[in-house]
Amino acid sequence: MKLHQLAPADGATKSPKRLGRGIGSGIGKTSGRGTKGQNSRSGGGVRVGFEGGQMPLTRRLPRRGFNNNLFKKEYNVINVSDLKDFKENTVVTVELLKEKNMISKIAPYGLKVLGNGNLEVALTVKAAKFSESAIQKIVKAGGKVEVL
Repeated sequence: MKLHQLAPADGATKSPKRLGRGIGSGIGKTSGRGTKGQNSRSGGGVRVGFEGGQMPLTRRLPRRGFNNNLFKKEYNVINVSDLKDFKENTVVTVELLKEKNMISKIAPYGLKVLGNGNLEVALTVKAAKFSESAIQKIVKAGGKVEVL
């Protein structure tokens, strides 16, 4: 089978309604829109969420929760287990992780190292933040921790 031979199965597609094509089609003249009113006119109808002047549901419901986006700090997060692929005595920085495609982009507040997993290689890790367990595991493996 070749690409130009691909086609949907029989009965899988339905031909579109041909509106306004004569009285015999069943949907001629007004094209299934009825006779008069807002919805019969071109460009007619109401916007999404409009309830005919009634207070819309989105405005009737109370606002809940807390949003801290104004002061939120975004870090690149990486686990100790992700560092096991580096060679002995490597200096691990955000730039190195970006270069190795371990993070997709460098976040504005830098790197945070979390303590999930184990580490057997001695590394020097430079980051903005560390969890307590991450510090313990890096030091236990013979490495160093540097807070930027």
